[in-house]
Amino acid sequence: MHAAKSHGAAWLASLVMTLACWSGIATADAPDGWNFHPFDEALKIARQEQKRVFLYFGRHGCPSCEQTNRESFTDPRVIERYSANYVLAYVDSESGKRMRLPSGERITEMELGVRLKVFGTPFFYFMESDGKPILRAPGFQTADEFLVFDEFVHSGRYREQSFAEFKAANS
Repeated sequence: MHAAKSHGAAWLASLVMTLACWSGIATADAPDGWNFHPFDEALKIARQEQKRVFLYFGRHGCPSCEQTNRESFTDPRVIERYSANYVLAYVDSESGKRMRLPSGERITEMELGVRLKVFGTPFFYFMESDGKPILRAPGFQTADEFLVFDEFVHSGRYREQSFAEFKAANS
C-alpha cells in the first residue's frame, strides 16, 4: 500500500510539473521593446502620473496578435508616442492570473476581459487613469491606425466628438 501511495504521489508531482512547464510556454507575451505593466499596476501608475492607460488584450497563439506585434508595434513612431503618452498595460485574455482592482476586488485577467466585453484578440482599450473607457479598438490595427487613435485620445478630442466623427473630419 505504501508503494502505491508513493507511486501515486510521484505521478501527481510529475503531472503538476508538466502542467507548470506547459502553462509557462502557453502564456501570451506583450510585444518586445515595450514597457507593459500588469493592469492593476498600470492603473496605479496612471493615477500617480496623471496619464491615460493603453490596455492591450492578447493571447497565446493569436495570429492577429502576432501580426500586430510584428508589424504595428515595431514602428518607432508608435513605440515613441505610446510610451510617452500612456501607461501601458497588457492582459493575457485567457489567464487565470489574479489582480486587485482599485475597489479592492480581486479578479483574474480573463474576468477583466469579460467585464470589459473583450470577446476576441487582439483588443485595444484606451481609458482614463480612473479606468473610465475612452476608446475600444478590436482586431489587427496598422501602425497608421494606432497613430490616429493616439491623436484622437491624446489630444482630448474624444471629449468633443466620437471617433467616427474625428476620423471623418481628419481623413
